[in-house]
Amino acid sequence: MVDRPKKPSALATTPGLPPQAQVNISHSNSRVSAVLPTGESVEILLYGATIISWKDAKGNEKLWLSEAAKLDGSKAVRGGVPLVFPVFGTAPDHAPTSKLPQHGFARSSRWEFLGKSTSESSTLSSSSAGDDSVKLDFGLSPSNLSEESRKAWPFEFGLIYSVTLGRESLTTSLVVRNEGEKAWEFQTLMHTYFRIKDISQISITGLESSPYTDKVLSGASFTSPSTALTLSSKTDRVYTPAGGPSSAVIIKEGGKKKFGIVRDNMSEVVVWNPWAEDARGMADFSPNEGYKEMLCVEAGAVKGWQKLEQGETWEGGQVIMAAN
Repeated sequence: MVDRPKKPSALATTPGLPPQAQVNISHSNSRVSAVLPTGESVEILLYGATIISWKDAKGNEKLWLSEAAKLDGSKAVRGGVPLVFPVFGTAPDHAPTSKLPQHGFARSSRWEFLGKSTSESSTLSSSSAGDDSVKLDFGLSPSNLSEESRKAWPFEFGLIYSVTLGRESLTTSLVVRNEGEKAWEFQTLMHTYFRIKDISQISITGLESSPYTDKVLSGASFTSPSTALTLSSKTDRVYTPAGGPSSAVIIKEGGKKKFGIVRDNMSEVVVWNPWAEDARGMADFSPNEGYKEMLCVEAGAVKGWQKLEQGETWEGGQVIMAAN
């Protein structure tokens, strides 16, 4: 059902109605949070539409957020799920985006909250449990941008970013539309920081026998071995998984599945961990040893450019499944 802003609050507790997902706007209208009847929750900053928390029904946090992350809109958030658009990293040789800061402006602009929608279980046995999921929609257009960003990237566009909280999953999807008369190009990425217990116990499958570029080694190209990926030093790689977007990338800890990621129209997967030296060098990365408890596995469209002509639309996203 679609939420109505002036819906009587009594409806939420009317006898006979199944429990509903609760959505709240807090922190002086700067954050949106949602909680399912079963206890799962998500919290999103309107600054960057950045997801800063995702918890299961027991209250266990799934995302890593730096203790020094700025949540006041003064700079992009270190942790959670920042959204990269319209450029991945920097692109000094790509004239249309050459003047933009690293990772573009989406993660450092204030988005509009467009509303929520919910879904109930389709099975009779569990329908009494109430809403199975809640979808939160956020919008960004040129009117939301700073004057500096508008000058650096003077194109007409519309973005709709949807965050769907399920009982065992988190889905993020982005719709990009060219609202102007001129064609333009973009890159995008969902920069997910996963919370783990021990990086030395992590292995990643789904990237075997796949081409990748290694940004630690000046962008050199390689093909990954046929074994699972483990990390023991600074890692910054862009993979194009051989199995395609619908083939799951699995994060295991101690041999047990922790997360599974399936992508839609996102051909690349970035794997990043700053390791000790780089973590110490980032003022907003805290604690310094936090690199042992985080891992970025990021779904994106970042090799080459997505081009949109006037009126054209692009859509992509990811579904993250969390193991109990």
